[in-house]
Amino acid sequence: MTSAHLELRPRLPSPLVPVEDERFALHGVRLLLKRDDLIHPDLSGNKWRKLEPNLRAAAGRPLLTFGGAYSNHLRATAAAGRLLGFPTVGVVRGEELAGRPLNPSLTQCAADGMRLHFVSRTEYRRRADPSYLRELLPRTPFPEAYVVPEGGSNALAVQGCKALGRELRGAADTVAVACGTGGTLAGLAAGLAPDQRALGVPVLAGGFLEAEVLALQHSAFGGRCGSWSLAEGFHFGAYARTPPELLDFAADFEARHGVAVERLYVAKLLYALVSLVERGGFPAGSRVAAVVTGRP
Repeated sequence: MTSAHLELRPRLPSPLVPVEDERFALHGVRLLLKRDDLIHPDLSGNKWRKLEPNLRAAAGRPLLTFGGAYSNHLRATAAAGRLLGFPTVGVVRGEELAGRPLNPSLTQCAADGMRLHFVSRTEYRRRADPSYLRELLPRTPFPEAYVVPEGGSNALAVQGCKALGRELRGAADTVAVACGTGGTLAGLAAGLAPDQRALGVPVLAGGFLEAEVLALQHSAFGGRCGSWSLAEGFHFGAYARTPPELLDFAADFEARHGVAVERLYVAKLLYALVSLVERGGFPAGSRVAAVVTGRP
């Protein structure tokens, strides 16, 4: 699909906007927002950066991918299919959901033409197993589909996210991003300059992400690339957990700065950065860029 980039007309590079926030200024730290949420109305942020190289590789074939009931990746893939005119299949975790009314995320996927295929949680855990994919594809409407992993994170996606780091070279000392599957962090770190570091904020519990990021960098670049680390402990219990404390924080940030804050990823990222700066986690005089990976 060599014309995908032109047809979707993404806004690249995305804007980098300084934010005056006294919680950072009090510690001599400057906050900037990398507005990847403005790349495209339907394929914003890391979803565009991950999907675009996979769309080219698919060359117009149907796409099959994986996600939970609230997956931003499923929504982005479905939107890409609608915009570019190719079929999509979403393999959704939780076979019990098949008999229930769709939530707003899955409703939008279906409205964009995605065929939803619900599987048990036990089966879903096999999603990366090549033998399972050979079993699964003939059971779907498009056995010839191009498979994109959960969250869109594969070697192509990581290479696509490297451009994010290149866009931020010299602009900040630390670049922070919320992490689900680790693909954005893996590519971001590889694209930054040697004197910059990338900081990932996991939105899921479990402590598995470091190994995932390393594996992705090995598949994309042959080994570890760039300076990066993880700030654990800001997932609020689980991926879709948004307790009142987090919701209040997000609403306050919106009121302070007039920036709409997506709750599952971006709110946790910004909450982590405020907490870290208040603990002295960034040296005075440093610049911290937060990647706004999506919109509400």
